[in-house]
Amino acid sequence: MKPLNEDEIRASFINCSKGEARRLNLPRGMGELPWDDLDFLGWRDHGAPDRAYLVAERPEGLVGITLRVPTGVRRSNLKSNICSICVTAHPGSGVSLLAARKAGAAGREGSTVGTYMCADLACSLYVRGKKRPELVDRITESLTLEEQITRTLVNLDTFLDQVIKETDGR
Repeated sequence: MKPLNEDEIRASFINCSKGEARRLNLPRGMGELPWDDLDFLGWRDHGAPDRAYLVAERPEGLVGITLRVPTGVRRSNLKSNICSICVTAHPGSGVSLLAARKAGAAGREGSTVGTYMCADLACSLYVRGKKRPELVDRITESLTLEEQITRTLVNLDTFLDQVIKETDGR
């Protein structure tokens, strides 16, 4: 992913108002992010633990979404959960259900979509082996690294398509 600046990030959000996008907390240490290893920029809001954000490059340009994280959910460290985006297993609360308000009229009417995702939104780093889940080894796969990256991007695009799609199928 190419390095992004504050204006690009704030202008990319599609499921919140421009005012909300102006007020959201950006990731800390943006200058030190491993941009070359990121397929998308994802971060948890350090000022509001129930909020997360994701910005991805798509053919139509940058797409940013706001996400809600359930609070108070405690999971056993004896069970593993798998991220739907990068297919990394994590113990306990290492995977969270992240819900995004849909873009447009559907979102204004309260429609949301969700996916189970690495709670720290570091999918790109887990796929590349730059970050390791706690207490669990990453599953050895027969796919090449490039194929795993492609799968991650396809899974992310599928989720983003659901957020962008105007109708909710009813």
